[in-house]
Amino acid sequence: MLGGGAFLENKVEQLRKERGLNQEDFAKAIRVSRQTVSSIENGKYNPSLQLAFIISDFFEKPIEEIFIYERSKTNEEK
Repeated sequence: MLGGGAFLENKVEQLRKERGLNQEDFAKAIRVSRQTVSSIENGKYNPSLQLAFIISDFFEKPIEEIFIYERSKTNEEK
């Protein structure tokens, strides 16, 4: 998890659906559980850097196009 009021938004669900994959098939392709995919898509879990690279490679897109780093306003004011 990221601290300091930071979180990752992501486009994993959108990209997965564009490929015509369900969560189970995508999970198998990147070697994680379907629950992990669901948690990432719902923003309940930020993937490890290694997993983020695996997802990036799978979709053939830069990490920053898939995972968008946001800071809270209170963090920016400091």
